[in-house]
Amino acid sequence: MEIKVAKNAGFCFGVDKAVKISFELNYDGNKYTMGELIHNRHVIDQLEKKGIKAINNLDGVKEGDCVIIRAHGIGKDVYDELNNLKVKIIDATCPYVKRIHEIVKKEYAAGNQIIIVGDREHPEVIGINGWCEGKALIISHESEAEQLPFYDKKAVVVSQTTFKRAKYEDIYEVIKKKFAFVLKFDTICNATVQRQSEAEKLSKEVEAMIVIGGKNSSNTQKLYEICKENCSETYLIENADELPLLDKNVRTVGITAGASTPEKVIKEVIFHMADIMNGHEGEIDFSKALEMTLTELKTNEIVKGKIIGYNNNDVFVDLGYKADGLIPMEEFLDDPDFDPEKELKAGNEIEALIVKINDGEGNVALSKKKVDSIRGFELAEEAFKNNTPIDVIIKDIVKGGAVADFKGVRIFIPASQISDRFVKDLEPYKGKRVKIVITEMANRRRVVGSCRAIIEAEKAVKSEAFWNEVEIGKEYTGTVKSLTNFGAFVDLGGVDGLVHVSELSWKKVDDPSSILKVNDVVNVKVLDFDKEKKKISLGYRRAEDNPWYNIESKYAVGSVVTGTVLRMVPFGVFVELEEGVEGLVHISQISNVRIGRPEEVLEVGQKIEMKIMDINTELKKISLSIKEVKPIDPESAEEPVKESDDEKIPSEHSEEMTNTIGDIIKDSQE
Repeated sequence: MEIKVAKNAGFCFGVDKAVKISFELNYDGNKYTMGELIHNRHVIDQLEKKGIKAINNLDGVKEGDCVIIRAHGIGKDVYDELNNLKVKIIDATCPYVKRIHEIVKKEYAAGNQIIIVGDREHPEVIGINGWCEGKALIISHESEAEQLPFYDKKAVVVSQTTFKRAKYEDIYEVIKKKFAFVLKFDTICNATVQRQSEAEKLSKEVEAMIVIGGKNSSNTQKLYEICKENCSETYLIENADELPLLDKNVRTVGITAGASTPEKVIKEVIFHMADIMNGHEGEIDFSKALEMTLTELKTNEIVKGKIIGYNNNDVFVDLGYKADGLIPMEEFLDDPDFDPEKELKAGNEIEALIVKINDGEGNVALSKKKVDSIRGFELAEEAFKNNTPIDVIIKDIVKGGAVADFKGVRIFIPASQISDRFVKDLEPYKGKRVKIVITEMANRRRVVGSCRAIIEAEKAVKSEAFWNEVEIGKEYTGTVKSLTNFGAFVDLGGVDGLVHVSELSWKKVDDPSSILKVNDVVNVKVLDFDKEKKKISLGYRRAEDNPWYNIESKYAVGSVVTGTVLRMVPFGVFVELEEGVEGLVHISQISNVRIGRPEEVLEVGQKIEMKIMDINTELKKISLSIKEVKPIDPESAEEPVKESDDEKIPSEHSEEMTNTIGDIIKDSQE
């Protein structure tokens, strides 16, 4: 008989994390878990021996007690209740479940209908529903989706992390027909997908299938259903004692296990089956056959293995040895772009150095960082010799500069070399990825690099290209580099140009920072340039944003408009028709009677109706009349007085008065 064991059988990293946290907990007060930590009687019994009790409600829990949130997670209301009780909370919620909580919380706040595909009685689903005030639609079968009415709103669909993917897709197809718009999130965890895919494949290759896990475990039940579809002789057991008596003619047996099944239980089942096999004539000893395939390992040796999986603490590596290798997860987290789902896929090959053959728990302690350091120095030497740029991550800010990491090699970047500009505060560079060239390499402990050399070289190339192509009127997209009281400097890609304060807006601008901020990406137009002096004048404001743009299409001579009195002058009042557009009501156009000053009948901020008498778009002048619509006379109004020849403005002064009014209007608009 041949036994085939699924690689992804047993604890997923979420469950593994919760179990480790619980067993390593050192707390003097009362200790509880919200519900059973995992669906495994053996683990629950061990936790009870450590004084950790499973509870289903908070009755009897008091201030100072410790409550562990299991991998399934809880709803917001339970968190609030725990905080109100002032208990110590240890949150072991699976990261995949946490992600669903965040999705549901955000989408529910946006007013969308939440739909959870899963078992409504499962603690994970109950917890998820708690992040939308318990108002989610919970669906476990296509028939339930079919019964939904039609909704004229947006629905957001998530699934229980252990739900069967094919079934999730089928239910989603029905939901799409019931809502105006549906957004689906893929929330089935990778470990579940891998485990189910592997179980499906394995169950098609064997004559009998053993699924190990708790009878009340959702993900174990899903595995059983998948295997049963492909292999009629599929058995669900919780431990080795429940192994069925298989037919002697069965030649291949597959074994998989749910996410809540401890490795110890899986091994007991495997070795118990090996004992059964040894009782058959002509069969080999399973444990001996296993030992024959194992590799010999040595400390400080560099080895290659395949990633099996990972949790929050470790990455598990198959070395072809009787024990798995463990690389601390922290060795991967130095890279800000590190994505565990992409880079730690099961089956990916990885190189590591053996630190210990036995870390005290039967695992092989490995270090990826030490191998990276060895390989990194070799690559750094090559880059130094060839003057090749390399990408590094700035780890620390120290006196006089920054320390960067390149595959385990520490590289010092002097403050003067971090940029082509003076940088007073280097802290914002911490954690950033930058490109450098190595300028000095005396030994492993003295490696010096420069960002400036690369920045200046790149700018020189861009600058030459820019000056060869620049022309007045050409538009560019640039980045605001700095602000002054007279304007903004914009980086156009190797060349800086100035947007004068007068070109920032059609309105008067007192402070450029009210319009733009440093690092804003802006579209600008070249107004003028000087190649010899390397100066560029840029325009930011657009013609179509000018309130006087196509003014004739908004206002017509003879039409009646409403405006607001802005300010008064001896010869009339300036009135705002809209932001940026003002007109003048001459004092003679306010009342039917003669008034000495506009203040006699008007006040600033007053809304008035006027008739447009004339529009001069070139001079940006609009002449208005109040008395042509509804004259405003003083309370003690005199009889209308006709203007005598002596009172008329002398002709030699009329042009001067027109210019004065024009200048005032122009000044007010600037």
